[in-house]
Amino acid sequence: MTIRDVRDFKYRYLALNSVKLRRRESRVSARKYSVGLIDRGALLDVMVKAYKQEHVYKHPWERVTSASWRKFADPENKRTLSHILEVDTLNRKLEPESGKLYTTRALTIHAPGPWFLHRIVGQDICHCVESTVVDARSKSMQLTTRNVSLQKFIEVEEKIRYDPHPDNPTAWTLCRQETSIKIKPLSALASMAEKVEQRCVERFLHNSAKGREVMERICKYLEAESRGISI
Repeated sequence: MTIRDVRDFKYRYLALNSVKLRRRESRVSARKYSVGLIDRGALLDVMVKAYKQEHVYKHPWERVTSASWRKFADPENKRTLSHILEVDTLNRKLEPESGKLYTTRALTIHAPGPWFLHRIVGQDICHCVESTVVDARSKSMQLTTRNVSLQKFIEVEEKIRYDPHPDNPTAWTLCRQETSIKIKPLSALASMAEKVEQRCVERFLHNSAKGREVMERICKYLEAESRGISI
């Protein structure tokens, strides 16, 4: 089997498991979110933590969304985003009637959580699928990322949305991020769920801060480029 065959198999596996995950999650209803932590054990005894973040980019929506596409592509960002190992585009489709752009990417990352989590699950990498919808007419960009490996232990879902800021829609962009972490109650992690969840939250908050740092840097570069300034 060639390297290309292995990669093709990986992409089919990620895409298939992403569809299965969305179908399964669509049957689960009535999540009880608060501004901070979610109500623990309220849904099928699944152990869950969730948090929300907001950030204001003092750049227009077009520039911020361009930076989002370039975040993983620019080689100089690899050191800052060292938890991202590989990013591959699986498919991209533009709907002529609505003008919406749909993109699916496969992400390979370092598995979140403490070192003992990696020892229990037997691996230190995690495969994820990122689904993006961009509506240029209404100026909205939505990204949803879910893990498709390690699901028998943990499920993580991250949603990010970029919209023009209501106070300054032509010059600023509001980023809303929502992340939920579910430890499976019957998995080997159940007995230490709270500690694993807290470590995962800390890791995700740290990575989110690094992601915003990269986004701000790219936005400044794009701003200088638009003015013909070399930086």
